[in-house]
Amino acid sequence: MRWVLGVFLSVLAAASFAAPRDMVFENIDGGTLNLADWAGQPVLIVNTASQCGYTGQYEGLQSLYDTYKDRGLVVLAVPSDDFNQELESGAEVKEFCEISFGLDLPMADITRVRGSSAHVFYKAVKAETGFVPKWNFNKILMGPDGEVVATWGSNARPMSRQIINAIEPLLN
Repeated sequence: MRWVLGVFLSVLAAASFAAPRDMVFENIDGGTLNLADWAGQPVLIVNTASQCGYTGQYEGLQSLYDTYKDRGLVVLAVPSDDFNQELESGAEVKEFCEISFGLDLPMADITRVRGSSAHVFYKAVKAETGFVPKWNFNKILMGPDGEVVATWGSNARPMSRQIINAIEPLLN
């Protein structure tokens, strides 16, 4: 009986969320970023922070984006203050990233990535894969079909062989 209840609750939890590909983020520039607009393309979603020991990874994210964007890769930075290491406003984050790293990749506004108030994308990824960001600069790779292909923690550098090896087969 306990097993049946567990399966039922798992199915119910998964059914309560749309697929990760169907999610919309608030754009740091205003408006929205709809992941469905990138259907058919791989998307690397990274929860970021401006005052973290891993903040230097912004440089690698921009390099990854520059290297593969013409072949379809989208890199989406999702600033979050869930670990108390983000600036006060989206405007400050945007300015910091542009000045410090020359960032021009898509960027969401400051977003919750864990806990009961996490963005629905992160809740859907948790329901689908069990993955929850444990710190800043955790990475989620969605394939062109919208399925989660791989996840990595903070230590995985954006231009690392493991990430590139996962992305390259998905490119045009």
